[in-house]
Amino acid sequence: MQRLAVTLLAILASPAAADSMVATHTIKAQSVLTADDFTMVAADIPGALTDPSGAIGQEARVTLYAGKPITAEDLGAAALIARNQTVSLVYRSGGLSILTAGRALAPGAAGDVIKVMNLASHATVTGTVGTDGNVFVTTSDKG
Repeated sequence: MQRLAVTLLAILASPAAADSMVATHTIKAQSVLTADDFTMVAADIPGALTDPSGAIGQEARVTLYAGKPITAEDLGAAALIARNQTVSLVYRSGGLSILTAGRALAPGAAGDVIKVMNLASHATVTGTVGTDGNVFVTTSDKG
């Protein structure tokens, strides 16, 4: 009986293996992750995410393969703007704001800096994607 107690105590005292997140199927880059896209495995995989809540709603930056661990570097904020999407360009300089239409030359999430072609002038400018999906360009951002 004492041997069983010692064994049980050793099992309970040993550090538990951390769960790691792995892809359940191949996930294409730019896909938004859902709970069905990954599973937790009882293994401590270096670099792998351990909290599913941080992955749901994130976008895959690269293709994720079935059975492979998912790392923080593999995921990013979901894009608000798709490549070739028509967007509102907001030029700001001091107290002046000008709104015009542009075409996104790259996808972008809030806070990303992307290139956009002004549809009126065909000039390419660089701007920051806002949380509302507008692209904000300042006079120092023109490219």
